[in-house]
Amino acid sequence: MSPQLELELSVRLLVALVLGAAIGVEREYHKHPAGLRTMATVSLGSCLFTIAGSIPTHTDPTRIAAQVVTGVGFLGAGAILRSGITIKGLTTAAAIWVVAAVGVSTGLGYFILATTSTVLVLVFLVVLRPIEARWFQDPNKIDGHNEGRG
Repeated sequence: MSPQLELELSVRLLVALVLGAAIGVEREYHKHPAGLRTMATVSLGSCLFTIAGSIPTHTDPTRIAAQVVTGVGFLGAGAILRSGITIKGLTTAAAIWVVAAVGVSTGLGYFILATTSTVLVLVFLVVLRPIEARWFQDPNKIDGHNEGRG
């Protein structure tokens, strides 16, 4: 492998790390269980698997992507918690899933697609939070506590 190719692949890893970290900062800021380190690591790992799987010319990169999605599904499932009728962690699980897709896209060299996806996710995570709080607040919550229906 030429040094130029190794440098290009290293740049892909760095971009994946930065994009995953960007989403992770938002999750970390709002004190969610999967934050900066988790999102950055998932994006980097997804990118690395994609790169490593596409180096041999006889492999299909989409098969690697499918395996990344399967593995990330387990991480996402671990982020979802159920307590009575309340389910938490769905957005975090979805963010982990998207971060993996960003890593795969970066690994394939689709920098604009990965960056655009990251920006869109961040916009929706930030912009929709106050909209949800105002328009879709749980009527059973009083001062942030769930009173239940007894």
